[in-house]
Amino acid sequence: MAEQTAPPQCPAAPGVQGPAAEKPDAAVVRDALGVGVAVGLSGFAFGVTSAGSGLTLLQTCALSLLVFTGASQFALVGALAAGGNPYTAAAGAFFLGIRNAFYGLRLSQLLALPRVLRPLAAQWVIDETTAVTLPQPTRRAARIGFTVTGLTLYTLWNLTTLIGALGAEALGDTDAWGLDAASPAVFLALLAPMLKSTTERVTAGLAVLLVLGLLPVLPAGAPVLVSALAAPVVLFLKGRGRSASSEDVTGDTTPGEGR
Repeated sequence: MAEQTAPPQCPAAPGVQGPAAEKPDAAVVRDALGVGVAVGLSGFAFGVTSAGSGLTLLQTCALSLLVFTGASQFALVGALAAGGNPYTAAAGAFFLGIRNAFYGLRLSQLLALPRVLRPLAAQWVIDETTAVTLPQPTRRAARIGFTVTGLTLYTLWNLTTLIGALGAEALGDTDAWGLDAASPAVFLALLAPMLKSTTERVTAGLAVLLVLGLLPVLPAGAPVLVSALAAPVVLFLKGRGRSASSEDVTGDTTPGEGR
């Protein structure tokens, strides 16, 4: 669910030598299993939330099997449960899922998988697999981290989705349990440490403010779409700031200009 500011090196890349270029396979598997199990169990929350919002067992399981990106799934069922337009809800989920395409651009170069495997691996390109794969120092470690995280998470997420959907009736009012906050909480826990620069933090903060401020006035699902404007706004203001600084420097060094 997150990008690293310093991309890892592959074995063939120059400059990676000694212990920094090595990591035991067991350590990679341990880290991948930790993330896969911890996040995979939150599929139970999605199953309960989805069933509580009115989706059938088949629809709930199909979302986890085919969509397989927790934030988008929660956004969709949350918007539907709030009475939002299905098209708006689907659009919000779609735009949340677009981030995985950008993850794929980086991971495709890092993993360098055979062409026949790429369509299958694409299903596992999500926040968690990206967060585990990118920090790995070698291509072998990256492939192990990606595969173990993806397999563990996909299996557990779909299994617990089924269990949650089947047990939703026994839990009663699912809103009272607050289970819909489980996956977003995990997402934020993985994302927060990756916000290293001021620009990243400001963008994330502005996006949160947009969502919270627009929730009472826009239909369910729409605030998520509007929050995407945070990135271009911050980049525009950053560019303006640089331009102003450049003009000041140029003005100070212009020949013949009085001081």
